[in-house]
Amino acid sequence: MNKKRYTFIGGGNMARSLIGGLINDGCDPEHIRVADPGSEQRQQLAAAFGIHTNASNLDALQQADVVILAVKPQVIEAVATEIAATIQQKQRPVISIAAGIRSADLERWLGGNCAVIRAMPNTPALVSSGATALFANQATRAEQRDLAEFIMRAVGLTLWLKDESLMDAVTAVSGSGPAYFFLLMESLENAGVNAGLPRETARLLTLQTAFGAAKMALESRDDSATLRKCVTSPGGTTERAIEIMESGDYQALIDNAVQGAKKRAQELAKRLGNNNNG
Repeated sequence: MNKKRYTFIGGGNMARSLIGGLINDGCDPEHIRVADPGSEQRQQLAAAFGIHTNASNLDALQQADVVILAVKPQVIEAVATEIAATIQQKQRPVISIAAGIRSADLERWLGGNCAVIRAMPNTPALVSSGATALFANQATRAEQRDLAEFIMRAVGLTLWLKDESLMDAVTAVSGSGPAYFFLLMESLENAGVNAGLPRETARLLTLQTAFGAAKMALESRDDSATLRKCVTSPGGTTERAIEIMESGDYQALIDNAVQGAKKRAQELAKRLGNNNNG
């Protein structure tokens, strides 16, 4: 994998995190190229990583073994159409991290009958702690799937979906999920202040508690429900707090939030596909 040549189209934050992860995994910066229209962006990437950069998408593709589309969903049709002839000629796999763009639409814009892998990373990938779901179309070979997994694993956990429609649920759970935890952390910090703690004390206690709880869950064989019960002593302070949360139907609130995010993901994917179909 380390000898493959990687071309990123788009040099934003997610591309930057993937590039850093690949280099940390032993990839030669000489084998990584980024195409981006912004000269300042290109200069920053070249200086930070020692990689090659291009203003032209087509120039950047010439030596690529794999192409990673890291552009905004609103421009991906134009980019795909521009590079379609090169992709068809060279038959290189294309990985898209553009939210809401379904593989069938992308394959069509690329000219059809080409390997397309759809990836849904989340923002903790920016600190190498991401969670990414992957879906490959039928034209994707096993070694191309392995390559896509290698790339995305550079910034965290990866898993494969057999049914692309599940990507909307992934978007609702892990894609939007960091914001749910940030909201909980924000609320817990504010509650700490309301209980009399100085703001900075409440903030630090909240951050470390969130980190510690996640670390415990990752390192334990027990599920979240079991871990919760282990820290909820009968008649204690935690039990009282949990009872108050559950009296507000906390689970139903979370279910409704996730279903709402999933429905919105479906709406956006449909709109992007329809709009881009003309």
